[in-house]
Amino acid sequence: KEDTIATASSDKTAKLWDHFAVQTHASLGPSCSVAELKDGQLTVWSASQATHSLVDELAPIVGMPKDRIRVLYLDGAGCYGRNGHEDASADAALIATLLTTQGAALNGRPVRVQWMRPDETARAPKSPPRSMDFEAGLDEQGNVIAWSSDFWIALNHIVAFKPLDFPLLAAGETGLPKPGNWVGFLFQNSGIGYALPNVRVNTRHVEQAFFRSAHLRSPGRIENSYANESFIDELAFVARADPAEYRLRVLKDPRGMAVMQKVLQRAGWQPRVGVNPATASGDVSRGRGVAYLRYNNTTTYVAAVAEVAVNRKTGEIRVERVCVAHDCGQLINPDGTVNQVEGGVIQTVSRTLMERVRWDRTKVLSIDWASYPILRHDQVPRVEVDLIDRPGEPSWGAGEPTACAIPGAIGNAVFDATGARLRAVPFTPDQVLAALAQRA
Repeated sequence: KEDTIATASSDKTAKLWDHFAVQTHASLGPSCSVAELKDGQLTVWSASQATHSLVDELAPIVGMPKDRIRVLYLDGAGCYGRNGHEDASADAALIATLLTTQGAALNGRPVRVQWMRPDETARAPKSPPRSMDFEAGLDEQGNVIAWSSDFWIALNHIVAFKPLDFPLLAAGETGLPKPGNWVGFLFQNSGIGYALPNVRVNTRHVEQAFFRSAHLRSPGRIENSYANESFIDELAFVARADPAEYRLRVLKDPRGMAVMQKVLQRAGWQPRVGVNPATASGDVSRGRGVAYLRYNNTTTYVAAVAEVAVNRKTGEIRVERVCVAHDCGQLINPDGTVNQVEGGVIQTVSRTLMERVRWDRTKVLSIDWASYPILRHDQVPRVEVDLIDRPGEPSWGAGEPTACAIPGAIGNAVFDATGARLRAVPFTPDQVLAALAQRA
């Protein structure tokens, strides 16, 4: 491997590889849209979160100027990022246009397109897969003297600030013009939020992707933060240091330190080194893990502690409690902020433990709740949230940052419970059992 860290001057070294699977939005309600072409004006009712760019995408598909297209937003079930709602909107718009041009008697009749569950789960855009490689050197005190990371992402022809070759189905399957939709910043949070020397971060694009890829909650940041927080946790273990203390040692931002200290207080964190000695044997082992990030390395601060129970016989992980400290600046709506944080925790526990798109050479196999399971009500952990208000400071977002801390916190908790470091999200029972067997 070229450009690896020179280890001659390092007393200790550590390496880590992580992988994040292809996932889908799995919206509880399948996508729906209504379109009406009347008197030369096309109106589309859609749950798309990007109605203005959707107009740009619809125009070449229906062959109309943009000033004759209007998209009206309505709330949709589980609509965020790019799920199937843009596709359903293009379907409705194209059908309405074709019906009107082919039969004058149909002029002005609205068209409703309702996707079914297999449409939504199998055909909606997916998050891109990602692999991350890490290497670091430490001195004899366990301090990092060099850090190197490589982030690999498979995404169709994407570079920063350029359109993504992401055709809507109505275009891609009919030969109509395929306008691009801008998707960016998928390498945010690849840089670390700690004051370490000699840091090198490489982001690498894999040009040929095998799915239409699009935004899924906390795009890029969740995968990158998971990998960074897994590796800093591994370095703490190599340094024989408490994971929280090790982070605070290299965390120089006062607001970052504040969320860390707040969540440790909430969780009742007791410092220790290595695997939890209280549950090192028996069928069920318990542990806790911590993770920290600043969203985009520029805005909201989040720290989380996850408490897990790992069944050594079945490989099942149960997340029992999650504590979150959250600083998004001046609070405008505290209740709404807590709702966002809690939702981010619950959804990401689901993504971390069980969500993975499966496919063969011809089709997607994940088409329903049996083949793409999500977290059930009886699996939801207790979530405790502390908001840190900063009157007079800018207000930042709360919908995505918390999700970025959850996979790392859970993975670190599993390591604390079992001594097994899981390398790939989702943390399925098979992976847990394989990791435990390898460690035995």
